[in-house]
Amino acid sequence: MNTSTAVAIVLALLSTTLTNIAYLREHDAAAALPVLSMRRPLHSLRLLLGDRSWLLGFAMESGGFLLYAAALALASLSLVQSINAGGIGVLAYVSARVSHRQLSRRELSGVILSVLGLLALAVSLVGGSGSGGHGSTAAILVWLGASAAAAVLVLILGRMTVGVAVASGIAGGLFFSIGDISTKLATQGGVRIAFLLTLVLGYALGTALLQLGYQAGGALTVAGLATLLTNALPIAAGTVVLEEAVPAGAFGGLRILAFAAVVAGAFLLASPKTQASTPT
Repeated sequence: MNTSTAVAIVLALLSTTLTNIAYLREHDAAAALPVLSMRRPLHSLRLLLGDRSWLLGFAMESGGFLLYAAALALASLSLVQSINAGGIGVLAYVSARVSHRQLSRRELSGVILSVLGLLALAVSLVGGSGSGGHGSTAAILVWLGASAAAAVLVLILGRMTVGVAVASGIAGGLFFSIGDISTKLATQGGVRIAFLLTLVLGYALGTALLQLGYQAGGALTVAGLATLLTNALPIAAGTVVLEEAVPAGAFGGLRILAFAAVVAGAFLLASPKTQASTPT
């Protein structure tokens, strides 16, 4: 493992810790506000910006993003995202402490899987540098377009079937994944700086949907689902469309198992509970 990869790992760990703590602050602040609505974006934005507690959470999330972008400039998308996926364990632990409850068996299993996945990932780095790939721009655009279409479909159909909280978490995670992939592309420079547009759109829509979800459900359900998709899809995209290399032999197998473990851990921790819909 080279120095750049080591620095990227530290930055990614700091990023995911800061971001997941920010999600909890934003959840508590948004849940206490009057009903937010996508139909009245300016009114909803004024409510959020007028709340100091929410602003502090958003500032922490923004700091986490800057650390994330720095990590992506040094290492592959799949590697950085797999570390971020383990951050849902931080979300689960802090959420349980704040609400003065113990983690359920399912949640504890998710935390253990996430930690084991990160340990396996660390060992697998002996077999490769974790450097990034480039991939086909056309394939990337198809991937991003399909992610956006899936998010819209979830919003149209999901609210009546699984509720506002779950639908907002899933759609928000899909849009965040667009932002995450676009961040990696923008750090590659050249004409790919144009992906700053999809970066801004992905993060803006993802953030808005999370606030709506926070008013209808718990932080672990909404942010947990979002985190699951935000990490699983870029990990897959790193291999499929960015053509990022996986080490050969035993280290390659361990890297794949590590990716699978952190995603499975995030899935267990998300543990969505259908919430009653609220008007938006």
